[in-house]
Amino acid sequence: MKKILVTYRLLPEAFSPYQQKYDLIFPTKGSFSENEIVELIPECDALLSMFNMPINKNIIQQGKNLKIISNYGVGFNNIDLDEAKRKNIVVTNTPDPVIEPTAELAFALMSDLARKISLCDKRLKSKENIQWGVLENFGAGLYGKTLGIIGLGRIGKAVAKRAIAAGMNIVYYNRHRLSIEEEKKYNATYYSKNDLLRTSDYISLHTPLNESSFHLMDENSLRIVKKGAFIINTARGAVIDEIALLSSLESGHLGGAALDVYENEPTITEGLLHLDNVVLVPHIGTATISARNEMSRFAMENIDLFFEGKEVLSKVI
Repeated sequence: MKKILVTYRLLPEAFSPYQQKYDLIFPTKGSFSENEIVELIPECDALLSMFNMPINKNIIQQGKNLKIISNYGVGFNNIDLDEAKRKNIVVTNTPDPVIEPTAELAFALMSDLARKISLCDKRLKSKENIQWGVLENFGAGLYGKTLGIIGLGRIGKAVAKRAIAAGMNIVYYNRHRLSIEEEKKYNATYYSKNDLLRTSDYISLHTPLNESSFHLMDENSLRIVKKGAFIINTARGAVIDEIALLSSLESGHLGGAALDVYENEPTITEGLLHLDNVVLVPHIGTATISARNEMSRFAMENIDLFFEGKEVLSKVI
């Protein structure tokens, strides 16, 4: 019976169909440490790893029988792909289950920023001085505003659908332009990155983290952004230079920011914690019970298909 090491104590429902077929090794609670993984991995044929758990060269080298790493999450920058490739280990991810929940959160964060929902909630609950009245607590609104989507992939398109329903104008920037048919489907107009930054009232980031997207929103980019615009990041934390973001917010150039991900997660740049025009959540893009179970099912199906000699659902390498 093949052994599968699961690095986190996930919800059990999605694993039930595989209990008799594989020897599934879970931590008793929480997650395995790197040392525990190194100790257990030599006897395992597959590793089901978390998007926030580094699978480094040492771990991979210790996996003497390791044939596949099935990453729980769409991102895979936590895995040393070069070492996995050198050892002919297949790496997979779970892109499909994350689309709708992440898009939901991105749009919710944008709405929150626009209408100051979290700020009003905080002030009411803390008994802060908050004014009631027709000319108080103004928000920015979404209808008729321009949403710039950087990375109009599957999640970006799901956000675009929601923006269409909200009456927003959509512009986008990709490394490769979409077809005319897809642009029409999402009412999206292709802009250069700088033109998008100059004209968008809201900017939603949906790009993977790689060498070209690291600090995509740096000091220079943030200087170009339209004054008073809002930035939403549900992609990867290091896509934004957090120090530059804080500076732009403190200067009043940016209207606000909403973040689900952080450059040095779980550490957050201190100044962001104290600004009223910043909404922060602890990496909850896919944190629904149904999404978590579907991610587990997808990750296990990748492993099962691999060992059955069939094509996996989502191969990275």
